[in-house]
Amino acid sequence: MLYLSLGSNLGDREANLRTAVRMISERIGHVSATSDIIETEPAGFDSPNRFLNQAIGVETSLTPETVLELTQAIEKEIGRKEKSHNGIYKDRIIDIDLLMYDGLVINTDLLTLPHPQMEYRWFVLEPLAQIAPDEFHPVAGKNIRTMADNYLEKHYEEYLKRKAIWEKTHKTTDNKPKKNEDNEN
Repeated sequence: MLYLSLGSNLGDREANLRTAVRMISERIGHVSATSDIIETEPAGFDSPNRFLNQAIGVETSLTPETVLELTQAIEKEIGRKEKSHNGIYKDRIIDIDLLMYDGLVINTDLLTLPHPQMEYRWFVLEPLAQIAPDEFHPVAGKNIRTMADNYLEKHYEEYLKRKAIWEKTHKTTDNKPKKNEDNEN
């Protein structure tokens, strides 16, 4: 089973996720599992635009490298202009990350599986734990539910603080999100 993480914080975020799932189903394989969509503040950069995140499980016989090429093409077709580089993140209409694939461990210049940052990202662990709680992470040596629980134990107070700061700095007095006038998506 292939597991992917989807995220969007520009435009009609929910429609972007639906479009990505449809295109993945058409081009990569049968989408056999979908998590709930969760809303999170941006991680790794500051933005007034919150993310919608989702994890999906896909049955496919394609190689991981082919899946990577296809997901990058899907991102471009939906409207993503550029990938993040050197840990510098920006708002994006769609982001599709390969998380895990049949227990494979791959570490090349092009692709690393399992995703090297997934155990540090709540927006990945929470949705993935919904659809694959018992899936074993071959590098961490734990199942996904345990990884999610460990994340919460270590980072819950920090998560609550970041969330409160984001909400305080990105809400108007009527408690609605501030509009980003620079963003027409």
